[in-house]
Amino acid sequence: MRSEVWYNIAFTCIPSLGPITRKALIDEFKTSSNILSASIKALMKVKGVGEKMAYEIVQWNNPDKVDAEFAFIQQHQIKPLFITDKDYPQKLLECPDAPTLLFYKGNAQLNCTKILSIVGTRMPTPYGLYVIEECLKTLPKDVLIVSGLALGIDTIAHQTALQYGLPTVGVLAHGLDEIYPPPNKNLAKRMLHQGGLLTEFNCKTIPEKYNFPKRNRVVAGMADATLVVETALKGGSMISADFASQYHREVIAVPGKITDQRSRGCLKLIQENKASIFTSPNELMKQLNWINTTADLSTAQKEMIRLMQQQEIFSIDELLSISGLSIGSLYTLILELSTQQVIQELPCEKFTLMPAYYSI
Repeated sequence: MRSEVWYNIAFTCIPSLGPITRKALIDEFKTSSNILSASIKALMKVKGVGEKMAYEIVQWNNPDKVDAEFAFIQQHQIKPLFITDKDYPQKLLECPDAPTLLFYKGNAQLNCTKILSIVGTRMPTPYGLYVIEECLKTLPKDVLIVSGLALGIDTIAHQTALQYGLPTVGVLAHGLDEIYPPPNKNLAKRMLHQGGLLTEFNCKTIPEKYNFPKRNRVVAGMADATLVVETALKGGSMISADFASQYHREVIAVPGKITDQRSRGCLKLIQENKASIFTSPNELMKQLNWINTTADLSTAQKEMIRLMQQQEIFSIDELLSISGLSIGSLYTLILELSTQQVIQELPCEKFTLMPAYYSI
């Protein structure tokens, strides 16, 4: 008797189905086995499924391909992650074109609370390498670093994560039976013990050019933010940044010299307000709410934060009442907290805490 995993693989082997149509079919029929046993009439009731596509689903018959993939993942202890599985990267579910099935080998938690993708040029400068090292040696050890295992910035991101004890996952544009590029085979093996490898492609899938944008959408979609370290105006890093923006993720770009081709993409993202500026690891962590942002605040400032957590917006009179401060002391405190971007001034002399400070 064939397992549901077998049917999940079979379902994703039907060539004419894209991720959006697959998602609609899953919403309607719940399981792959139900989809593959459904009638043409029932299939055509699903939005996006016409008669031709319904016939293709019903008539699809390539069990040898499915058997080979099923045997491969069992032999190599690869975990299949179907889009309805609890271990499937949950952030990807927010993306309309999320892969229906992923293959994963490793020990990192793909649903940890802090995930940062790092992308950039294949020909980094010493400046790019410096930024990555300064960033990753500062980040908390529970941050998962995601990249694409390409040469250049991707490789440096994975290597530096391993060096500083952070888990790191490489998203591949091919099957797990090979590693591309070949110089990263040893790196990939090390990542299996402190991270992992993830792909939506079956074994025997080679790294064709059109697979890389698909890979890039996963790199962007499974993370809280994408850090673009160095990139030209065109290329995979800009595609990843565009996906991250479409998915309403944070995009953070490292500024560089206007004369450096490898900084022009970052500068363009910043200029067009598609990315915020990377200035330091601490600022990045504050932006993503990843650190206790009260560490450098005075006792009076911390007390004001505690008081302002009680409601969303306060007037000056309300702040005077709850704080017991004089008007002069209150204005001094407000100025300090505004300068440190702890509170924000609203129209009509009203104030609110920045979102990062409601949960500390």
